[in-house]
Amino acid sequence: MEAPDGFGDAASHSHHAIQITASLRGHLRLTGANRTVEAAALAVKAGARHSLDASGTLAMVFVEPESSLGRKLDAALFQESEIMALGPEMAAALAPLETALLGAPDREVMLQIGRQALSRFEPVSPSNSNEVDPRIRRIIDHAAENLDGPVSLIEAARGIYLSPSRLRHLFVEQTGLPFKTYLLWLRLVRALETYSSGSSLTEAAHLAGFSDSAHFSRTFRRTFGLPATTLTRI
Repeated sequence: MEAPDGFGDAASHSHHAIQITASLRGHLRLTGANRTVEAAALAVKAGARHSLDASGTLAMVFVEPESSLGRKLDAALFQESEIMALGPEMAAALAPLETALLGAPDREVMLQIGRQALSRFEPVSPSNSNEVDPRIRRIIDHAAENLDGPVSLIEAARGIYLSPSRLRHLFVEQTGLPFKTYLLWLRLVRALETYSSGSSLTEAAHLAGFSDSAHFSRTFRRTFGLPATTLTRI
């Protein structure tokens, strides 16, 4: 992501993912509910409200908190604050993303760079406690496979044999979000993936199950603090 001089603040916002942001060139400052931190690289806890002030070239990595890596990051980083400085070593680890964006960007290469940069948070011995409940994973997978149409929690949970109230409670416990809010996050991610593959924003919004492009635009601004028109296709 390029953040030109004078980029200024992205409006205060929050989103479902853990956010890792590194300044490859320029400055980076994040403001949360109780503190402002300026560093070469910063981490924001999932769901934490924050605003961004930056210029130059930024690298951003988003990790879903219910994933195995997301749970490890949450345990490793956010014991004291929702915004944490990671330092220049993280910026250096993500610097290859800038080179990867030149020419014809390869999505898998960029994902590998991000995974490698975060690999130092991997424990020596994996723990099953870092895995999401398989019943909730089944619901997430079903929802992700059916984003082009309406999806309900009860429909996604067929065969799990939990009461609706217990199921809703377990979903929030495992993901940090109510199902409808999580579904909106999945639609937003799908729309961004579709847009990066060559579709227009309107087409991407439709294919991800948004009612119209205006709904997608409102959701994007509320989630990232910026208008969707700032997106650059890679």
